[in-house]
Amino acid sequence: MNLMKILSQLNLKQLPLDFCKCGVAGWCLEVIFTSTESILRHDWRLMGQTSLLMFPIYGCGALLAPIGALIDRWVTPGAGITAARTDIAIRHGFLYMVLIFVAEYLSGSLLRGRGMCPWDYTGRSTNIDGLIRLDFAPLWFATGLLFEQITKKKGR
Repeated sequence: MNLMKILSQLNLKQLPLDFCKCGVAGWCLEVIFTSTESILRHDWRLMGQTSLLMFPIYGCGALLAPIGALIDRWVTPGAGITAARTDIAIRHGFLYMVLIFVAEYLSGSLLRGRGMCPWDYTGRSTNIDGLIRLDFAPLWFATGLLFEQITKKKGR
């Protein structure tokens, strides 16, 4: 499949809206997650936080579903070949998890180089260079699938 055909299948009119949906959803998830961490500190105000810098990073989640669809066409190129929905969800979840880790590492490296990285996992047992935490794998798996669902066309 050539690049032009792939790009023609990407709904460029819908992409800005999907970018915003993923950006806002990511912000909300981060505020919820960071507020629940306060329970461990016995801080019952449940204050959550995020950064404006996270919006475009989470917004890139709008690209996950098109990448998943591309991988589906590559893995099952025949029109008569179908996979169970659970198999597709597991494949997509793992793919999205890896892509989110890569995006988190790369964006964190870029931001850290400018002294602007809003997160630092240094000191956590599963961190890599203070930029990603491997124990977040289940969260990124689920977040990727959530982004896929909120950017899905109606009727699919």
